[in-house]
Amino acid sequence: MGAFIQEIIDYFRVGGFVMPPLFLATFVMWYAIGIRWAELRRGSKHSVRELIRRYQRPKGRHAPGGLIDGAIVESLDVVESQPPNLRLWLDDRLAIFERRTKTHRALIMSIVATAPILGLLGTVSGMIETFDALGDMTLFSQSGGIAGGISQALFTTQMGLGVAIPGLIISRLLDRKALRLRQELGQVKDILCAEYRTSKTLVTFP
Repeated sequence: MGAFIQEIIDYFRVGGFVMPPLFLATFVMWYAIGIRWAELRRGSKHSVRELIRRYQRPKGRHAPGGLIDGAIVESLDVVESQPPNLRLWLDDRLAIFERRTKTHRALIMSIVATAPILGLLGTVSGMIETFDALGDMTLFSQSGGIAGGISQALFTTQMGLGVAIPGLIISRLLDRKALRLRQELGQVKDILCAEYRTSKTLVTFP
């Protein structure tokens, strides 16, 4: 444990003043990715149409296990109330599920964009220290001199890219999953509206 703490301290020392915000950005980004991953849990693997049939049965409508399941249960409650304009009511009720597909997306992308810039700031700082050491002809100094400046310049760049690249890849994967879920929410609306119109027509024209 002591060795691990000492290694973290060494990282902060080598990276300079940009390391604390980079570490904080890393923690916040992965925490946000975890929450976004949980929010994008679809639930049952059955198709939208099969899930609608299942939840239309009274015994099947309980404890929805994911975003699509919950959206279908909420939508069926709206259908049962027989509103005058079903589509508008469904849009309003399912808006919260559509917002859930965008949970923390802006935060993750902001950190992905900011991390390399922080790394570049550390790189510039390290290069300034290197040129100062060259100008003063001090190979070694309290801050590390030329070796310390070059080390900081390389390490902060590596750290910034190490934060941004995995975050960007996982964010893209989550965006694709969110897009599929929004498409399925649209399917829920289309299927229920079509069935609602059909049932109204059958009642009006027996």
